[in-house]
Amino acid sequence: MLKKPFSNAFIKSFLFLGILMIVSIVNVYAQALVAPVKVMHWVVGDTSREAMIYIPTTAKTKATPIIFVFHGHGGTMGNMFRSRGFEKLWPEAIVICPQGLNTPGQLTDPQGKLPGWQKTPGDMKDRDLLFFDAMLKTLRQDCMVDNKRIYATGHSNGGGFTYLLWATRGDVFASFAPSAAVGGKVVHLLKPKPAMHIMGEQDPLVKPEWQRAMCQRILKINACNNQGKAYAQYATLYFSTTETPVVLYVHPGGHTYPSEASAVVIRFFKSTVNKQ
Repeated sequence: MLKKPFSNAFIKSFLFLGILMIVSIVNVYAQALVAPVKVMHWVVGDTSREAMIYIPTTAKTKATPIIFVFHGHGGTMGNMFRSRGFEKLWPEAIVICPQGLNTPGQLTDPQGKLPGWQKTPGDMKDRDLLFFDAMLKTLRQDCMVDNKRIYATGHSNGGGFTYLLWATRGDVFASFAPSAAVGGKVVHLLKPKPAMHIMGEQDPLVKPEWQRAMCQRILKINACNNQGKAYAQYATLYFSTTETPVVLYVHPGGHTYPSEASAVVIRFFKSTVNKQ
């Protein structure tokens, strides 16, 4: 007696299970190639510091860009890392989100119960500038760093610290992208450098008029043209006679960072290289 051939339903089920197994194997292999996110630790002076960091698997064999990302006053490295998603937009780059220490706020938290960053050179014995130096030194020792592609961005107090890095460590960087911040007392120390400033038109904390004045200042520092060119939604590119272009990203929100700004930040960073 002849056996019945396999039914179409059986064959389809068998093929479906086979496909699932192949997909699972591919996923496992792909996950093995993805660099894990980890927390690294330093001792700067007598103070323990830490940062959440993504390092591509190719960082030991290939020149690798670095993006430093600084949270705002009261923020955390973890929230900053998750909310920006830079490692997804530029997986070939090192992304490092340091954790600030309790700091008196300039606009809020005068008692300094929440974490933040120093505001001027010499403030709090330069604890955060020295922390930056330590992080960069470690990355240069452990990885093949592309020294022409080192970037910094930060929000609010972290944006102010980004301006401080521009003022005191500007030669290290290819470009900067502060958001919801102003340069404060270090504006006179800024030298021409590609920059992107992100601001909300309804910012209740760092007033829009303060930020507009800051934007005009960096356009002047970078010798930019008066007329800009559309760069992305909310973003305008201003070319520079010193080859240090500026992008102004002006969104309709408040003291917030629009998630869609991250792609524009990465686009801008990728277009700039340190020529010093």
